[in-house]
Amino acid sequence: MTGGSQFRYSRWDGTQTGFELNAFDVLEEITDDLLYHGDLNAALRRMMQSGFTDQNGERLQGVREMLEKLRRRRKDQLDRYDLGGVYDDIAQELRDVVDTEREALDQLAQEARDSGDARRQEITEQSVMEKQMGLDMLPPDLAGQVRELQEYDFTSAEAQQRFEELLDQLRQQLMQQYVDQMAGAMQNLTPEDMARMKDMMAELNQMLEQRERGEEPDFEGFMDRFGDFFPENPQTLDELLEVMAERMANMQAMLNSMTPEQRAQLQGLSEQLLEDMDLAFQANQLAANLQSAFPNMGWNRSFDFRGQDPLGFAEAAEMMQELGDIDQLENLLRGATNPGALAEVDIDRARELLGDDAAKSLDRMAELAKMLEDAGLIENKEGRFELTPRAIRRLGQNALNDLFKKLAQDKMGRHQLERTGIGHEREYDTKPYEFGDPFNLHIERTVRNAVQRTGGGTPVRLLPEDFEVERTEQLTRSSTVLMLDLSLSMPMRDNFLPAKKVAMALHSLITSQFPRDFMGIVGFSEVARELTPEQLPEVSWDFVYGTNMQHGFALSRRMLARQSGTKQIIMITDGEPTAHILPNGEPFFSYPPVKETVDATLQEVARCTREGIRINTFMLDANSYLQHFIERLTEMNRGRAFFTTPETLGDYVLVDFIEQKRQMMRGRARGA
Repeated sequence: MTGGSQFRYSRWDGTQTGFELNAFDVLEEITDDLLYHGDLNAALRRMMQSGFTDQNGERLQGVREMLEKLRRRRKDQLDRYDLGGVYDDIAQELRDVVDTEREALDQLAQEARDSGDARRQEITEQSVMEKQMGLDMLPPDLAGQVRELQEYDFTSAEAQQRFEELLDQLRQQLMQQYVDQMAGAMQNLTPEDMARMKDMMAELNQMLEQRERGEEPDFEGFMDRFGDFFPENPQTLDELLEVMAERMANMQAMLNSMTPEQRAQLQGLSEQLLEDMDLAFQANQLAANLQSAFPNMGWNRSFDFRGQDPLGFAEAAEMMQELGDIDQLENLLRGATNPGALAEVDIDRARELLGDDAAKSLDRMAELAKMLEDAGLIENKEGRFELTPRAIRRLGQNALNDLFKKLAQDKMGRHQLERTGIGHEREYDTKPYEFGDPFNLHIERTVRNAVQRTGGGTPVRLLPEDFEVERTEQLTRSSTVLMLDLSLSMPMRDNFLPAKKVAMALHSLITSQFPRDFMGIVGFSEVARELTPEQLPEVSWDFVYGTNMQHGFALSRRMLARQSGTKQIIMITDGEPTAHILPNGEPFFSYPPVKETVDATLQEVARCTREGIRINTFMLDANSYLQHFIERLTEMNRGRAFFTTPETLGDYVLVDFIEQKRQMMRGRARGA
C-alpha cells in the first residue's frame, strides 16, 4: 500500500498483455534477414514492408499490406462513383499534334532528298532523326507529354499552334475550376465577393513575388482581410500556400478526370463567374506561381471513375481530396526507406483512410529505429544505420540461443559444462551474472551495485541486475579459426544463413564462456580474407565462383601461429576446392577441380599438420568428389569430418567444439 492506493499482484501465466515491444525484440526479428543479406538498412526496410507479430501476438501491419488497402479503397471509390474519363479528348489532341509534327518532318526530309544537295540531305536527315526519336521517347502519361512538348522545337507551325491552343485551353479550364471551388466555399457570391476574391489572389501573387525578392510578406494582415477564404486556418505563409496548392491540384485532378460533357457543364457556370478578365489573369498567375512553388503536389493526377453513383460538385471536391490524400500517403509509404521515415505520416488521416489497426502499426513502426538507437544497438552515420558493438554481441547471443534451444539439455549445454567443475580456478575477478553462470556470488560488489543503483539507504534491495559472480580461470586454452565458405553456391543451396549463424554462435560461445580462448574468422571464395567479429554480421556471400580452401588454410595457419594452446581450424563448406593462389599472387579457378588446385590445397593441409593444427570439416550437400577429397584431408591431418545438413550444422559444430573442450579439461585434470 502506497499513499492510500492498493495494488494486487498475480503470477504472470503468459496470457496477460502489457509487455511493450522492446529494441531487443526488434533486433531478434531482423536477425535472420540481417545475417543472410548482410545489410542492416535493407533488413529494417524489409521488416517495415512485411510487418511482424510482437511478443503479445499483436500483428503490426507492414507497408505492403497498407498499400494494398489503399489500392482497394481507391478502386472501391472509382468503381462506385461517376465523374468522367481521363483526358480522352486532350490525349487525342496531343496525338494529333504529334502526328502533324511527324508529317511535317517526313515532308522536310523528302524535300531535302529531292533537292539533290547531299550536304543538305545529310544535315536534314540527322535533324529529322533526332526529332523523331524525341517524339518516340515522349512519356506515356499526358502530363509528361505536355511537359516535354513545351520544351520541344516544333518544325510544323500548325502543330505548334495547335499545341499552344491546347495549353491555353488547359490553363483556362484549370483557372475556371479553381474559381468554382472558391465560389463553392462562399454562399450567395456577390459582385463584392468577386472583387474580394480578385484582391485576395492579387495579394497572394504579390506575397509570392516579395518572398522571391527576399522580402517578408505581411501574412497576418492578409489573414485579417481574407481569412474567411481559408477554413483550414493556416498559421504561416508556407501553410497558406500549401493549402492553396493542394486545392488547385485537386481541382486539376477533377478536371483531368471529367468527360467533356461534365467539363462543359461546369464551364458554363464558370463563365458566369469570370466576366472580370482581371480575375482570370490573377487566377492564372496564381496557378502558375503555385505550380512552380509546389511542383510535386500532384498536378498531373487523373482518376478513371467507372461507377453509377453521380457526384455533385461539392461531393466531387471532397472525393478529390480523399483520393489526393490516398495518393500522398501511398507515395510516402512507397518512398519510406526506413521505419523512421514513417514519422512524417499524418496518423489521424491514416486512421481515417486505413483504420485504427493500421494507424497504430504506423505509429509503432515509426518508433522502431529510434528505439534501436536509444537502446544503443544502432547508430546513424551519414544517413545510414550501422550496428554497434552491443548489437553485434546480441546477434551472436541470439544465434547461440537459437542453436541451444534445439539441443537436449541432458546431452549438452552450458549448465552441464559448468557443473563439471573441472579445469577451473578462481581468478579473483568478477563479472555481471548471466543466466547459466555458476552462482559464485561476490557479495561486496553485488551490494555495491545495488547501493549505486538506489542511491543509498536501507534496507538494500537486490535485483538480478545487481548480481556479480566470481570469474573462474580456464586453464586449458584453445585457439580456433573458423573458415566460412562465402562462395556463390552457399546461398544457391540455402546453406549460407545456417553457416553464418553458426559462426556468430560459436564466436558468442567462445567470448562469453571461454574468454581466454582465441577465435579468428576467415571467409573464402575465389580468395580468402580475414574477418573481424565486427564485420561478421554484415558479411555476405561473394558474387564470384571459386572455393579457395588453400588460401583459407594459409591465412588460418598464419593467424594461429601467433597463438598458444591447442589449435584447430573449423571449416564449413559445401564445395570441393576449385581455386588456389598462383606463385604470382593471382587466384586460379577451374571447375571441375584440376590436379594443381587439389595438390596446392593438400600442401597447405600438410603445413597445418606439421604445425599441430587440426582441421575439422563440416560438409553441407557433400557430393562424391568432395567426400573423396575430405577423406584424403582427414587421413593426412587426423582431423574429423562431418557430413551434415543446414538444419543440423549448428548442432554438430557446437557439440563437437564443447566435447573437445571437455576432453581437454579432463585430460588436464588427470594429468594434475
